[in-house]
Amino acid sequence: MKLFTSALLASTLIFSIATPASAQDATARATNEYELSLAVATASRAWRDAFNAGDAAAAAALYEEDAVMVAKPFGTFRGREEIQAFWTNLVEKGFDDVIYFNTVTKVDRDLLSAQVAAQWKMNNAKGIITNEHWVLQPDGTALLREDHFEVTQ
Repeated sequence: MKLFTSALLASTLIFSIATPASAQDATARATNEYELSLAVATASRAWRDAFNAGDAAAAAALYEEDAVMVAKPFGTFRGREEIQAFWTNLVEKGFDDVIYFNTVTKVDRDLLSAQVAAQWKMNNAKGIITNEHWVLQPDGTALLREDHFEVTQ
């Protein structure tokens, strides 16, 4: 009986010590998830603002240096330079006023990146974003590592 009582006491002590840590872990995780979501939303808004202002260089600066952009039906663009050339071409053709709607952001388990999907429309086209992969940078900002979208009309 004494062995049973000791085991019960030990398990109770372990549970009582672990519970606050779990609560602290959950709070820290929620805080980190919020900060990542805010960084992604801020960067996404900055991208739309840059594009709508006709600033392809500022829009491209929101991609990682070796990012990949798959723009259906146009093709795949690798690296910030190719991506900037794509956006410059669209800006020069008069495309602007892009908005996102029905946006879904999914924070990855690592809390260092997030996936964004949405519908979009602008003055001359509309389509879907199937995956914007935003990655948290050491300075707390987010940059696009991958951008997959398509024009549907």
